[in-house]
Amino acid sequence: MSFIDPTRTPREGEELDMEVVSAYLKENIPGLEGDLVVEQFPSGHSNLTYLLRVGDTDLVLRRPPFGAKRIKAGHDMGREYKILSRLSEVYPPAPKPLAFCTDESVMGADFYVMERKKGIILRKEPPKGLSIGPDVAGKLCKSLIDNLIAIHNVDYKAIGIGDLGKPEGFLTRQVIGWAERYEKAQTDDVPEVEPVVKWCKQNIPESPPPTLIHNDYKLDNVVLDPNEITHIVGVLDWEMSTVGDPLLDLGVMLSYWVQKDDPEDLDMVRMVATNMEGGYTRREIVDRYAEKTGRDVSNLPFYFAFSLFKLAVIAQQIYYRYAKGFTKDERFALMLPGVKIITKYALKVVETGSLKFN
Repeated sequence: MSFIDPTRTPREGEELDMEVVSAYLKENIPGLEGDLVVEQFPSGHSNLTYLLRVGDTDLVLRRPPFGAKRIKAGHDMGREYKILSRLSEVYPPAPKPLAFCTDESVMGADFYVMERKKGIILRKEPPKGLSIGPDVAGKLCKSLIDNLIAIHNVDYKAIGIGDLGKPEGFLTRQVIGWAERYEKAQTDDVPEVEPVVKWCKQNIPESPPPTLIHNDYKLDNVVLDPNEITHIVGVLDWEMSTVGDPLLDLGVMLSYWVQKDDPEDLDMVRMVATNMEGGYTRREIVDRYAEKTGRDVSNLPFYFAFSLFKLAVIAQQIYYRYAKGFTKDERFALMLPGVKIITKYALKVVETGSLKFN
C-alpha cells in the first residue's frame, strides 16, 4: 500500500493549457521526452500546485491562485524561485527549482517548475492504513523541531539571500501588515479581531538576532521518508520565507498545533495530524526548541497569539476568493467559521498568556 501524497484531476477553472505548458517545459528543461500528464495536489489553500508527468519524469509546478492579483503577498513566484535556487544548494530538504517563467502568455501568471520531493505528507489524518504509534509520533515531533532549528541555522548571507528581508522593525511591520491584509479581505464582522490586533501592536517584543525563517512551518509542509517516517526529506511552500525573527517561525508552528486535550471546536479547525498519541504538546515543543537553541522564549505568548491571528487572516483571504467567485473549491466555504474559532483562541492567549486552552 502506498501512502504517497495523492493527486487528482485539476479542479474546474484551475486547468492548465496542456499544449502550451508541454511546449514550454520541453524548451526550457533539458532531457524531457514523452507526453505531458497534469494532475493537481488538492490539499493546499494558497498557491496552486500541480504534478507534471513527462514520460518517466515527475515535476512540480507552482503558480498563484486565480483571482489573487488583489492579494499579492505570498504569491511572488520569482521570490520563491530565488529562495529555493540558493537554499537547495545547502539545505537538502528544499526542492531544487528548474525553470521560472514570467511570460504570462503561457499561463496568465508567473510560475516555476521544480523537482518533486516524493514521500508521505501528514494532513488532517494520517493516510488510511498508516499506523503511527506513540514512540514514532514522539520521534517525529523531535525531527520536526530539530528541522526547524536547521532552517534557522542556515547562513543566509553566505548563500546570497541576505537581502531577502529587513530584520530591523520586522515584527512591527508584520503586525501592521497582517492587520491591513485582514481589512482588505474582510467580509464579515469578527469582534475578537480588534482586541487581538490592538494587544499585538502594544506588546511587540524585542527580537533575537535574525535568521532565515520559513514563515509557514507546519507538519503538512514537510515530506516524510516512506521507509522511515521520522526522517524529513522535503520542506515545501517557501513563498512567505524571509529573514527575520526565528521565534515567529516557532509561533507559526504552534498556531497549527492542535493537541490532544484541546477544546472540541479548536479540533474542528485542525488541519494537520498534530493530535497523535505520543505527540508533543505546544509546551513540549517550546521547551525542546529553547533547550536546543538557547533562545529566550519568555515572550512566546505574543508569537503564539499573533501567529493565530495570521492564520485567521490567511483563512479570511482564502474565504474572500471564494466569496468573490474567484475559486469554486467548496472547501473554502468553511473558512469563515474557522476565522471566528481561531481568533477566539488568539484572544484567549492575549488574556491568559498561556499556551494551553484546557
